[in-house]
Amino acid sequence: MSGKEKGGRSRSDAREMKGWGKEVSLSKNKSQAVGNHEEAMPLEDYLQPVAFVAKSLSDENRLRILLCVNDGKKSVSSIVEELNLSQPLVSHHLKELRRSLLVKVERSGPFVYYEIADARITKILEALKDLAPDLLAARKTF
Repeated sequence: MSGKEKGGRSRSDAREMKGWGKEVSLSKNKSQAVGNHEEAMPLEDYLQPVAFVAKSLSDENRLRILLCVNDGKKSVSSIVEELNLSQPLVSHHLKELRRSLLVKVERSGPFVYYEIADARITKILEALKDLAPDLLAARKTF
């Protein structure tokens, strides 16, 4: 899209948007320690990538697949069997999870194995598990 995102905004425009005004410590460099508070960046600078990852987590089957591959490397056929989903559906969701870098792929001959890309993903899912019932309990209509 040559620097333009959906909606006609450039990436730099999206970064310049004013947001919540909160400061968080998020590392762009993987070599920095998690939770390193030396370099606090405004949360608004991360809204686009956070939204991208959140969208990838917005499907129940993708969440089930992430939990399945959290236990270690698994082939598509073992994921299909364990989750009782169709092979085309699992392959589709794995493609989306690969695209968003939530799973790692390892090829071994004709076999392809998937595993969760970062243990922090599981921690995020656990936090959402605790948050979701509290939010939904207060909801009156759907």
